[in-house]
Amino acid sequence: MNRSLLVLLQILVAVVVVALWHLASATTLFGNPKTIAFFFANPVGVAQRIWTWFSSGSIWYHLGITLAESALAFLIGSLGGVVFGFWFARKPLVAAVFDPYVKAANALPRVVLAPIFALWFGLGIWSKVALGVTLVFFIVFFNVYQGVKEVSQPVLNNGRMLGMSERQLLRHIYLPSALSWVFSSLHTSVGFAVVGAVVGEYLGSAAGLGYLIHQAEGVFDVVGVFAGMFVLMAFVLLVDGLVTLVERRLLAWRAS
Repeated sequence: MNRSLLVLLQILVAVVVVALWHLASATTLFGNPKTIAFFFANPVGVAQRIWTWFSSGSIWYHLGITLAESALAFLIGSLGGVVFGFWFARKPLVAAVFDPYVKAANALPRVVLAPIFALWFGLGIWSKVALGVTLVFFIVFFNVYQGVKEVSQPVLNNGRMLGMSERQLLRHIYLPSALSWVFSSLHTSVGFAVVGAVVGEYLGSAAGLGYLIHQAEGVFDVVGVFAGMFVLMAFVLLVDGLVTLVERRLLAWRAS
């Protein structure tokens, strides 16, 4: 599909959703507009609140805190997932021994861990980073593990037959074969890194987007809650776009 047409269709979907939202909260087409606006806010009011935040500059500090927490969680969790995913895939005995423990750790509800991390690391950024790392790590780990395990065996045998060392196999066969799996997990991990930071802020902090949403929710400021969520979504899309640019750069050799 033509790229311009695709972007146009994506924008059209957003326009239709916002138009229906505005009609529901400003007219009697879907019921009592005051009731709908109370529970779902109004797109005009949400846009005005976002504009006020950015024009006054009050949002930048909170956005910077959430960005720092999300970036650290994303980098630490992704790096750990890649390293341990490769290690487990290349060492079947290690994978077999630790398999039940990895599955048990992955089964833990992350929200339950948030208060524990706050107790261990305090209410600063590191408790939010730790929560984000637990969300990101397992996504990347399982994708990298599966990607390395599915490397073509004939290609590996040919490489060994040509005298390639383990380091050369890693660089020229394992890494290129697993990169698609890695970036697939990274796209998902971006959102989870932000979720970890925001949930941690929501449960206890003095700054960040989660803090703004929690404060607005505490006084039934639905407009502030929706404004915070829209800023959060735009932030995730921006970071995901950066990951896509890196992916296209590193996977330029891959057939479309």
